[in-house]
Amino acid sequence: MGSRGEERRRAGGGAGGLLGRSRRRQQRRPGMGPPGSRGSSTARGSLQHLLLFLLFVGPFNCFASYSRATELFYSLNEGLPAGVLIGSLARDLRLPTTGGQRPVAPQPPLSFTLASRGLGGQYVQLDNRSGELLTSAVEIDREALCVESSGATVFGEAAAASSSSPSSESCLLLLDVLVLPQEYFRLVKVKIAIRDVNDNAPRFPVPHIRLSVPENAPVNTRLAIEHPALDPDVGTNGVQTYRLRDNYGVFTLDVEENESGERTPYLIVMGPLDRETREEYVTVIIAEDGGTPPLVGSATLTIGISDINDNCPQFSDSQLNVTLYGNSSLGTHVATVHAVDMDLGSNAQITYSYSQKVPQPSRHLFHLDESTGTITLSSKVDGDTPRLHRLIILGNGPGCIPAVITVLVTIIKVMMRPPEVVPRFIANEAEGVVYLKELEPINTPIAFFTIKDPDEKYKVNCYLDGDGPFRLSPYKPYNNEYLLETTKPLDYETQQLYEISVVAWNSEGFHVNKIIKVQVLDDNDNSPVFSQQLIELSIEENNVPNAFLTKLHATDADSGERGQVSYFLGPDAPSYFSLDKTTGVLTVSTQLDREEKEKYRYTVKAVDSGFPPRESIATVTITVLDKNDNSPRFINKDFSFFVPENFPGFGEIGVISVTDADAGQNGWVALSVLNGSDIFVIDTGKGVLRAKVSLDREQQSSYVLWIEAVDGGDPALSSTAKITILLLDINDNPPLVLFPQSNMSYLLVLPSTLPGSPITEVYAVDKDTGMNAVIAYSIIGRRGPRPESFRIDPKTGNITLEESLMQNDYGLYRLLVKVSDHGYPEPLHSTVMVNLFVNDTVSNESYIESLLRKEPDISIEEKQPQISMEPTHKKMESASCMPTLVALSIISLGSIALVTGMGIYICLRKGKKQHRADENLEVQIPLNGRINLHMLEKKPMEISNI
Repeated sequence: MGSRGEERRRAGGGAGGLLGRSRRRQQRRPGMGPPGSRGSSTARGSLQHLLLFLLFVGPFNCFASYSRATELFYSLNEGLPAGVLIGSLARDLRLPTTGGQRPVAPQPPLSFTLASRGLGGQYVQLDNRSGELLTSAVEIDREALCVESSGATVFGEAAAASSSSPSSESCLLLLDVLVLPQEYFRLVKVKIAIRDVNDNAPRFPVPHIRLSVPENAPVNTRLAIEHPALDPDVGTNGVQTYRLRDNYGVFTLDVEENESGERTPYLIVMGPLDRETREEYVTVIIAEDGGTPPLVGSATLTIGISDINDNCPQFSDSQLNVTLYGNSSLGTHVATVHAVDMDLGSNAQITYSYSQKVPQPSRHLFHLDESTGTITLSSKVDGDTPRLHRLIILGNGPGCIPAVITVLVTIIKVMMRPPEVVPRFIANEAEGVVYLKELEPINTPIAFFTIKDPDEKYKVNCYLDGDGPFRLSPYKPYNNEYLLETTKPLDYETQQLYEISVVAWNSEGFHVNKIIKVQVLDDNDNSPVFSQQLIELSIEENNVPNAFLTKLHATDADSGERGQVSYFLGPDAPSYFSLDKTTGVLTVSTQLDREEKEKYRYTVKAVDSGFPPRESIATVTITVLDKNDNSPRFINKDFSFFVPENFPGFGEIGVISVTDADAGQNGWVALSVLNGSDIFVIDTGKGVLRAKVSLDREQQSSYVLWIEAVDGGDPALSSTAKITILLLDINDNPPLVLFPQSNMSYLLVLPSTLPGSPITEVYAVDKDTGMNAVIAYSIIGRRGPRPESFRIDPKTGNITLEESLMQNDYGLYRLLVKVSDHGYPEPLHSTVMVNLFVNDTVSNESYIESLLRKEPDISIEEKQPQISMEPTHKKMESASCMPTLVALSIISLGSIALVTGMGIYICLRKGKKQHRADENLEVQIPLNGRINLHMLEKKPMEISNI
């Protein structure tokens, strides 16, 4: 958290009560003097000018009195989280707040605003009311913010206006804050010093450092390490020390600091070095900073010991004894001397020469190769040649005293001449080397050899010495003639060069050998061979174009161009696969789709460059691995299911079919209901949709569900489908009579009513739909003076007068109306009592009511009512419904008879209770006038349900 900061006042005021000093700049506009100046202007001007002057100058004078420029200093650590308090501007500026103890006049609220949100503004948050300055969500990284390692680094909108002189390690954020309102207006320059924390470890610029030290370096030799470690942190958090993990007892490290504070490690030699004993030291150099806890970085340090010429050539022996026959041919190898110098490079170069003590005849007889030290016979030995030669040979090194070895050569004189071997080559020969093709047949002749005895006194024999498929046999009928030939085919891949000797010796035991080299020439007899005959590959689908598959490798045992292999795709390979002819790199140029094709199988060829070329074939199989790139797919986007209402809970409504083209876990699909999950559930595995509860069409006729299918990929893909569930109606609701509302209500019918006039109506509804809601009205029971005087319309329920009423027809008529639907498989019905009182007036209501209370003695008519094909809420044309009505009437005839009988039985059993209940349901009808029953409120009230 940052410190409180410090404020320094430049003019007026005392200490601000902050952690440091404060300074304020009292600004005064030009032309504004002390208060006495206004009095002098009043004396010089008129009253009118005085007023104008005061109106113009007054506001600016007030503004100038409270305008100040202030500087605040804060500091905080880098890397702090959001919301850390840096400082409170209101408290540090000592601005009046509402929490003061002294009663003050009402003041406008303070407002703090950043003048502009530059680079520094993104790192802080300023509370506009309290003036609290907090860290923002953007973390401050001092190393990224202050990239310069020396001098003050300033960031913010006021960077150019900074007048302070921070330390060499300062990293400042500069902010300009405006304090309002006008009474407290000031421009506050906030400087925030970012303190470094040890959040970076030292790091060497290269992972491997190599240093060379001469082996004759004296103790305390200092060698600078050219790649010191770097640490973006500063001060003690930067690199402080270096050390070696293993100093081998001969090295140590020291650190030197220059004027700019940079620390450079130096390697110090603490003991003697000898390259011939050990030429390299490998250790680890570790850099450590001064943080708490300290952080370290390391690199491999290889110390190479460079050679100096501190060793001279040396012979392992001081004398070498050699015997040479006097009949040796020119160029015969006599001896080889070899000296050793432990140094390297030019320091170890050795040349050989004869000492000046070697006489000239010996120098002429024996040749000394100055580079290899080989001594050969360079002149023919005759009778005058001395038998003993003392050859003193010097081994010379740069800057060294020569090493000396003595070679004593004893020559044995031979009186007879050795046998002679004269070759005559049949095969191609050059400089003693015979060239044969590997495909040459067996018994291929190579050369004739003629064996001669120069003295013609001794018998000479001949034989072949050496390994190989060769045979030397006498060539008959000639004497001393021998034929060299092959005994089996040569194979270049098995052995390319043979060295054999034809040896001739006489009876005195004198040997002569003729060395012959046989070079086997390669032929294109080998086909390329793949390292694998079946190359099994795999690649994820949706690969990038030109994706690498594998690198084919085939070898050919032949040499030269015959062994150079080229690669080709077989004719069965798809065109989007490519095979580099030279490197054998197999690529695919397009994206593969596992859902389109999962496996590829084709051949590749390896062809050599021989003539004629030879080839071999391998098979490549590529398995395209699945990626979750396909969302689950429903068979249909919209599913519709028709379910009868009252369907049992957890019954199968339908099956949701969904597929996923992916494989394995990516193709596993889980189904869930997005909406309506409290009613419906779906079987994830089988896709069976079920309802948890029984469904009632009268409560809700349809449901729209959204089903989500989610696969098992990572990340998972999903899709949705719309499910519409339509409930099919079943006849589970009887008609509900809405009017009349009570069996105890009655209607006055005047005797003067004309026949055919409507009297009243029975109005009922059915909550079902379709045929289950088609209602028919019928009178199944009548009672009255002439009850057949009234009829009911089976479709509308309107009751009309059929005949004129006579004097004898006065009285109470009771009509039992049956309201029946046409449901399947069994129609349901309700009954209602319609009471009609035929009279001129109603003079005695109590009498009528007493009649209504009596149990009516009504016989039930078995007459089937006329079937109506219209639901209560929709009129249908009778002509189009007649065939259906007739059929339904015939089907329902038996059911209606059974229901009617049961209704009569129930009515007789419960008549008394029903009679008392009906009294409470009676609708009182006024008797002082004719009542239009159609104007009554038709409230649902079920009268009877038989």
